[in-house]
Amino acid sequence: MPDGEVVLRAERDEDGVRHLAARLTAEGDLVVEGQDIGPGVEEFFGEGNTEYEWAHTVRVADLPLLVAALGGAPGDDVLALLAERCDGPDSDELSRLLGPDGPVPADRWSRIGG
Repeated sequence: MPDGEVVLRAERDEDGVRHLAARLTAEGDLVVEGQDIGPGVEEFFGEGNTEYEWAHTVRVADLPLLVAALGGAPGDDVLALLAERCDGPDSDELSRLLGPDGPVPADRWSRIGG
C-alpha cells in the first residue's frame, strides 16, 4: 500500500468482492475509491450489472469539515480518522458524510456495468 493510502474495506464472499480505499493526492485532496464486483451488485442494480465503481473527492479546503464530521480536531490526520471510524462494516458511514445530503462537499463519479 502506498504511503498516504488506507484500505477501508477488502471483502470477498459469495456476493462478490468489495474494495474501498482512501488516499491523499499531491494537491492534498482526499480521494475515496470503491469497487464492488459480483452477484451482489447484480442483485442490487439488475441483471447484467455485475460491477459498480465510484469515487468521491473532497477538496483540501473542505477536509476540516470531514475531520470534524469524523469527530476529529483541527490538525488530525484524516486518513487515520477514516481508518479508525470508517473501517470494515463502518465504511458505510462515508456514504452518509459524503452523500448528496451529507455535511461534507465532495465531487462524485460512478459507473455501473457488466
